[in-house]
Amino acid sequence: MASSSTRPKYDVFVSFRGEDVRNTFADHLFAAFRRNGIVAFRDDRNLMQGQHISTELVQAIEGSQVLIVIFSKNYATSSWCLQELAKMLDCSNTITEPNLLPIFYDVSPSEVRKQTGDYGKALAEHEERFKHNSKMVQQWRESLLQVANLSGWDIQNKQENGEIEKIVKRVRSKLGCNSLSVDGLVGMQSRVEELENLIDFNSDNEVRVVGVCGMGGIGKSTLARVVYGRNLHKFGAHCFVDDISKVFRDAGGLSSLQKQLVCQITNGEIQDIYNHYEAKSLMKTMLRCQKALIVLDNAEEVEQLEKLGVTRDCLCPGSRIVVTSRDQHVLNSFGLDQTYKVQLLNDDEAHQLFCEKAFDDNIIMSCDEISREYKKLTDLALKYAQGLPLAVKGLGSYLRGRDISVWRSALDRLKNNPKKEIADVLQLSFDGLEPLEKEIFLDIACFFNHQMDYRVEDMLYCRGLHPKIGISVLIDKSLITIDGFYIRMHDLFARVRHENSSAKCSK
Repeated sequence: MASSSTRPKYDVFVSFRGEDVRNTFADHLFAAFRRNGIVAFRDDRNLMQGQHISTELVQAIEGSQVLIVIFSKNYATSSWCLQELAKMLDCSNTITEPNLLPIFYDVSPSEVRKQTGDYGKALAEHEERFKHNSKMVQQWRESLLQVANLSGWDIQNKQENGEIEKIVKRVRSKLGCNSLSVDGLVGMQSRVEELENLIDFNSDNEVRVVGVCGMGGIGKSTLARVVYGRNLHKFGAHCFVDDISKVFRDAGGLSSLQKQLVCQITNGEIQDIYNHYEAKSLMKTMLRCQKALIVLDNAEEVEQLEKLGVTRDCLCPGSRIVVTSRDQHVLNSFGLDQTYKVQLLNDDEAHQLFCEKAFDDNIIMSCDEISREYKKLTDLALKYAQGLPLAVKGLGSYLRGRDISVWRSALDRLKNNPKKEIADVLQLSFDGLEPLEKEIFLDIACFFNHQMDYRVEDMLYCRGLHPKIGISVLIDKSLITIDGFYIRMHDLFARVRHENSSAKCSK
């Protein structure tokens, strides 16, 4: 089962005995998934070879949000199917929301549960075959018992289309529970509406490309995910490519991203891609004939976007591309129609978010002396975070349930040493700078924050640092802003760079 920190590769994994249902019920079920924009993994390539299920099948199970097993007469005769079932149950047991759904095709739940009839015969044969591994067969028996007791569908002698509609409805409901929504995300409603207005989902006569820009930790990816989830049902094809810069840094990153794109766009029908050129050709062919919604998250270089091969020229009218980046220059180079600049949380939003993360029972609203002290420290924490969602959430979660003395100590330490997870996110922006740009950044952090821009430029020019282009790059990368005539840098950036700049500041 995909963890909360990684984006699931598939919506659904379906385990079935091919000879029983591949050309009948399974075909009809997968077709219904495709019509409803549900990405389902389908094994039509004989991945089950040898005595153990393949690594690819294991990854597909772990990377799916909903798991379905179709019990048919010969399901239990397959050791591979039983291994799949055990793995699916193992994954399902690791989460609080049940996600494993059984379908009883031409067998009764009782036959599967009690392992009688065809199932009893099949298990007896497995016990004889695997005498050396009786624990494995016993695990299969227990898996059959547990899954047969789960809520599902007994579709024997029932109208198939009606049952498939019920299955699709349940799957969509479960996927909705696992997806992000505006509810519970502080400050998100207005930002979602603003971004949706820029994207203009109601226009079908053009392809629109919209960028989402802002500093690290400001919530670009979260915003894009919410908008994607609210609108993907309007498109024949859709794909969210998560953190493309991180994947590009890994070996085989480009091929991995292109495989993900093709797989999601085709609802899992095409999974094998042999080279970069085939992937581009496939995407052009598929995207020209249907509206698509594609989100490319966290692009650091325009070359990353170009290599993926997803451009407005290869898309059907009505399609939308959304690109998130810290760097406005990258977005401009890709050829945007509009850019949405994500703003920091305002004071009320930051206060609400912090209190939701830091307090259990509205302690902040009570009037005893302890709570008044918490209020003072809350103000200090919010002053430190300065509206950056990553920092507000991180601090609130870190301080939750801790004693007042721990709050004082933690906030005092944070004056010069930001929390690691916050520092790591902000550090990425600094690491992407050229040497001269880093010099300018450190000078501003040490000496020129909140100073008038022309004075800063004069001082940097005297040091031979080419301030015009350097400051422009820092603005594009969301590291500084110009507020009126003043250069502003978020205080967290200055604190993150404290160790690098301490030597410079002491000169």
